[in-house]
Amino acid sequence: MDCRHIQFCVQKSAIDLCQLQKLFKLATFWARERKIEDLEIAINNSNPVVSVWDKERIIGFARATSDGIYRATIWDVVIHPDYQKLGLGRKLVETVLSHPLVNRVERVYLMTTYQQKFYERIGFEENQTTTMVLSNSSGASPLPIPEQQLQQVLEESNTAIV
Repeated sequence: MDCRHIQFCVQKSAIDLCQLQKLFKLATFWARERKIEDLEIAINNSNPVVSVWDKERIIGFARATSDGIYRATIWDVVIHPDYQKLGLGRKLVETVLSHPLVNRVERVYLMTTYQQKFYERIGFEENQTTTMVLSNSSGASPLPIPEQQLQQVLEESNTAIV
């Protein structure tokens, strides 16, 4: 397939959330149930966000979160199945890695279930260090510390929330 017409875009405003949701449903097992309003929140709180287009059709997507110097994490890398094995996934990840908020970062993390070999070819290494996660399964409420308990902890440490 000739990919010369494929465009990469770093403008969040260009993303059609309905098309992105359909892409996730088609091409992933881990993001099939994502709601449009939740995708919008994730995109708004991520930088960079990179989308891949074949004319008016979104065929790829990735986003990252970063502090700009120490740590960044790449999330939600996806390429439409009809466009896989053409080098677009690699270019997508490399576009995220070259962004100013990521290119100076000491460590870039990502999580993958089955694509370790793909990411190793880009330069990622398996991380054997202790990784921990706190899951907020409801997705709707804040994580564990109730406000009253948080206030008590802060009072005991002579710290205030402003």
